[in-house]
Amino acid sequence: MNLTKSEYERLYQKKSPDSPLWKDMLWAGLIGGAICTVGQLVSNFYKGRGLDTDGAAAATAITMVFLGALLTGLHLYDKLAKHAGAGTIVPITGFANAIVSPAMEFKSEGLVLGMAAKLFVIAGPVLVYGISASVIYGLLLFWMGG
Repeated sequence: MNLTKSEYERLYQKKSPDSPLWKDMLWAGLIGGAICTVGQLVSNFYKGRGLDTDGAAAATAITMVFLGALLTGLHLYDKLAKHAGAGTIVPITGFANAIVSPAMEFKSEGLVLGMAAKLFVIAGPVLVYGISASVIYGLLLFWMGG
């Protein structure tokens, strides 16, 4: 099938309806905010149990990663992400989801060549660019005397 550029563009527009941008942004904000609110409640819980600010922050991060991984393992995080979009990617629970999802997907290929090899397929580039950006930022601050 040979299509001209204009025919392809018409076909593409017909098959790809516009996304409801405002609705998507609202859901992302609401669900992302709800996840962050849960994180704050968890932090308040740990502070109420006597942990200092740094200890509560560490315990909260660990708890939120665990909850994100658990919800991914129960196939609930993906259902939530269908409605919330980026609202589930940004919080720390999104990182847990990015690690657990490929592990679950490739577990049938074995522990080494499946799960272990594919564990960081999604999160790996995020880690590489995040760490690289932080090193560059740190070096710039160091060289500029900041």
